[in-house]
Amino acid sequence: MIRLLKFFGWSIVAVFCGLLLGLSGAFLYLSPGLPSVEALRSIQLQIPLRVYSSDDKLIAEFGEMRRTPIRFADIPPNFINALLSAEDDNFANHYGVDPSSLMRAATQLIKSGHIQSGGSTITMQVAKNFFLTSERSFSRKTTEILLALQIERQLTKDEILELYVNKIYLGNRAYGIEAAAQVYYGKSIRNVSLAQMAMIAGLPKAPSRFNPLANPARSKERRDWILGRMYKLGKITEADYTTAVNEPLNASYHVPTPEVNAPYIAEMARAEMVGRYGSDAYTEGFRVTTTVPSNLQEMANTAVHEGLMTYDQRHGYRGPESRLPGKTREAWATELTKQRTISSLEPAIVIQVDKTGLQVLTRTGEGHVSWDTMKWARPFLNTNSMGANPKQPSDVAQVGDLIRVQRQPDSSLKFSQIPQAQGALVSLDPQNGAIRSLVGGFAFEQSNYNRALQAKRQPGSSFKPFVYSAALDNGYTASSLVNDAPIVFVDEYLDKVWRPKNDTNTFLGPIRIREALYKSRNLVSIRLLQALGVDRTIDYISKFGFNKQDLPRNLSLALGTATLTPMEIATGWSTFANGGYKITPYIIDKIESRNGDTLFVANPPSVPKGNAVSDGIAAPVPAADAFTVSATPGETLTAQPAPPTPAVAERIVDGRTTFILNSMLEDVIKRGTGRRALALGRSDIAGKTGTTNESKDAWFSGYNADYVTTVWTGFDQPESLGRREFGGTVALPIWMSYMGAALKDKPPHTQQEPEGILSLRVDPISGRAASPGTPGAYFELFKAEHTPASANEQGNGNAPGSPLPADEAAPIDLF
Repeated sequence: MIRLLKFFGWSIVAVFCGLLLGLSGAFLYLSPGLPSVEALRSIQLQIPLRVYSSDDKLIAEFGEMRRTPIRFADIPPNFINALLSAEDDNFANHYGVDPSSLMRAATQLIKSGHIQSGGSTITMQVAKNFFLTSERSFSRKTTEILLALQIERQLTKDEILELYVNKIYLGNRAYGIEAAAQVYYGKSIRNVSLAQMAMIAGLPKAPSRFNPLANPARSKERRDWILGRMYKLGKITEADYTTAVNEPLNASYHVPTPEVNAPYIAEMARAEMVGRYGSDAYTEGFRVTTTVPSNLQEMANTAVHEGLMTYDQRHGYRGPESRLPGKTREAWATELTKQRTISSLEPAIVIQVDKTGLQVLTRTGEGHVSWDTMKWARPFLNTNSMGANPKQPSDVAQVGDLIRVQRQPDSSLKFSQIPQAQGALVSLDPQNGAIRSLVGGFAFEQSNYNRALQAKRQPGSSFKPFVYSAALDNGYTASSLVNDAPIVFVDEYLDKVWRPKNDTNTFLGPIRIREALYKSRNLVSIRLLQALGVDRTIDYISKFGFNKQDLPRNLSLALGTATLTPMEIATGWSTFANGGYKITPYIIDKIESRNGDTLFVANPPSVPKGNAVSDGIAAPVPAADAFTVSATPGETLTAQPAPPTPAVAERIVDGRTTFILNSMLEDVIKRGTGRRALALGRSDIAGKTGTTNESKDAWFSGYNADYVTTVWTGFDQPESLGRREFGGTVALPIWMSYMGAALKDKPPHTQQEPEGILSLRVDPISGRAASPGTPGAYFELFKAEHTPASANEQGNGNAPGSPLPADEAAPIDLF
């Protein structure tokens, strides 16, 4: 017996010595090829791209891996205890390798002939996760052991734990414990309960098998085992243990919750970052701050949503999305899981109809839809007509109808439907081009097509101010007379006749161009363009940033037949708002690295403070590169010096021209097609409606010194919005809703009058300087070199107050 014991004793010693010799030999053989442990100090974990509003609210997160690195000092002690109890309870005492665990693994290897468990410590797992593959082989295990020993010599225990908890995969795209806490519980690891910490600590061993969403029973079993280990090791009290094991698992999937609903902004920022950094944009942990304040974006969202809903309901109810009569409640519930919420419109199925309204089933349970919210739902017949008013709920909906409801602040449900018409809103800072809000459609969930940037549509009369600007810069005055009379154009080669007309099919004869603009007289715009010359006018208008290829080389240009995006229109209008300067829209204000270093700060050419050169055309100043800091994929991203002083934006229009035009556009609000905007009670707003043929597009563009905002509405596949729908009925209410909220606490601005402007009394009939006692005489603005002739002057062959030939003073046909 004693001999047998000695034999086993010496055998164990021999095995141990053999292992020691083997490890020594392996170290001598493998050490030259081992990676440098020092690299762990500067390791760059993959961190997603995060996009924020200008007031630091999260807009979106992009990247395959959800990871938020956490410092060791911020890790709750209870989590560390839970992790060590589950993974490596001897972590504090070993030197990277736990001999007892290795012996257990070696015994299993001898018995089975293959590796069954690794006997890995947390340090060995760090070595594997950062440097090695998951291959199960003796050579890989040996390398892991040697690396673990080196790691323990060069890093502290705290550093090793910090690396481990930030690297490990914990299921559902969560990498690291902070991301796992956010994914499963929607809060930071610092704020989860002891039971929740134990659940997360149990995931590294097998993220799928112990996943609380896929396998809740196994997850709870592992959690409770870890809690038991913590109690056994004296890390928690019996009371703590009892409370924790009795806590429900209560895990659910949490997506990153945006604090601002700005998906179109997020997509613009993402695309720009990918353009700058390639695929590294998704993994380098960039923090992008946009130019968009959260409050303005929410105002824009509300304005577009409510405006399109109002238009849509004005044209009647198109019926349920589908009919599912005779189905079971379970079948209805299953159908609802297949439907998406579009904007704030939830899918619901009618389960009961009575005189008070509808009882509906939603994805969160039952609710009631009041009859009062359904009375708008006259049957839609076509764009221009509806059926009779409904008299009771059963006239609108039946049991089994799949409908849409909108949840109100008091949790009641409002009967609704998804609008078919679309819209877009762009709001810019006219002083530097910063995008302050942008909505690219009714709902990003429907389509990520960004109509604000991509939809090229005809702007209609909202384009006319560019023609009027060209006229004012070429000798015309606000009191110049132009004949509002019929014109006929015949194309001899195509045998076509074009008879442009005014919206009202009436003609006013000679009219001052100020009045022609606020009354939106088409024939005046055409005559102005004809007199200026199409090619010369296109050259002039292209200075506003428009592509010449988008501007038709014919007189229809005067009526807004160019195909332009809302962003292009807003950019051009910014020149009217800022005194004649060209700005370039931009969305990214700042880019920071994962360490908080500033990599880029926008430096856009801006309107000079005080508009110091507003009395003439300033020489162009080279534009500052708004993206002066860049790194190609693979380059080290480091902090950059502060940007230079912003360049002065290029002046493209005489400041006196924009000053006069601004007063004319203010008249559009005061007495023209934009009169509804008077309800805002502001004296500093200017704008212009736009409606294309058959009301296929409805626009409103307007501004003050703070914001220039363009709204477009229409259908993606062009069709009429309705016989009685115009820019003033569809787009203007959206503009008013947004601008009214955006300017609520802002004082009115008065444009600084540039040098070289005169204010003279003129005769409203002739446009000439008024004589004493002239009825209805008013003060008009003129450039000093373009003052009107007096009533008794014959002039030089021009019609009174007008550069047009005298023979156009009466209505004529031009062939």
